[in-house]
Amino acid sequence: MTLVQFRHFSVLAQAGSFVRASEMLHLTQPALSRSIQALEGSLGRPLFDRVGRRIELTAFGRDALRRVRQLIEDAEQLAQSGAAPDAQARGRLRLGLSSGPGVMLTVPVITHFARHYPQLHVDIVRANTHALEQMLRDRDLDAMVVDARSLRPAPDLAIEPPIDMRGAFLCRPEHPLAKLPRVALHQMLNYPVASTPLSDELARLLVERYGARAHPEAMVRLTSDEISHLIEVAHRTDTLLLAIRASAPGLHELVVSPALEANARFALVTLAGRAQSTFLPEVRQLMVEVLREPTPPSPPARRKR
Repeated sequence: MTLVQFRHFSVLAQAGSFVRASEMLHLTQPALSRSIQALEGSLGRPLFDRVGRRIELTAFGRDALRRVRQLIEDAEQLAQSGAAPDAQARGRLRLGLSSGPGVMLTVPVITHFARHYPQLHVDIVRANTHALEQMLRDRDLDAMVVDARSLRPAPDLAIEPPIDMRGAFLCRPEHPLAKLPRVALHQMLNYPVASTPLSDELARLLVERYGARAHPEAMVRLTSDEISHLIEVAHRTDTLLLAIRASAPGLHELVVSPALEANARFALVTLAGRAQSTFLPEVRQLMVEVLREPTPPSPPARRKR
């Protein structure tokens, strides 16, 4: 078995056909076929089922693909670690960001690496947590920043200590509710409520605090994985936005009774036991600098009679 054969196997699994894989690898189809057959011979089991012109990974092939991709990445990390610092700066950083972290971190991360590592390839992927988790396991990402509460515990995920970010109900400054000293749920339900998909934990908290009408399936009428779109809608209409306060500094925060007291927990997540990108320490530092909490509004003082 050779690293070249592993690369051929990985590309073929990604492409789904010998024709496309041969084009991607700049190999003839017979040469690619011989490489895969030699690898299967060494392993003693088939990696693909051939169904006419289509190929599908066998159960053994799916397990082997995860291991092979890790071996390929470990080899690349080993080569990079032995390279000169200048060569490392010409590498690649692949970072996944879910909605909340994405709206706050995308520009600072790209700006930082454009300024300090102009030769570095930076790939920012914005998607929901489930999609990013799959890309991380497929080795298509070096790391992701997501709400840790939306992740199921898994032994293959290394979740670093999270940064808590306060949630709030937000609206445009000219909104009718923005003039009120305090707002109750029944007043908010007169307007559309928007949010990104919410975790089961937050759904339980909303119901406990405000009753069954606050369950996201009943209360939230506008949903999108991309929070920047919802922020724009809140600026243009009377829509209320349930989101991380720091994600929309231009919106007004409503003083809700009872108080929301709900946080997101943004964490840097990598694959456990996997060699990490040399640029992740700088991502961690950017998270500390950028994910800061604004001062919450003070409830209005009661007038003395």
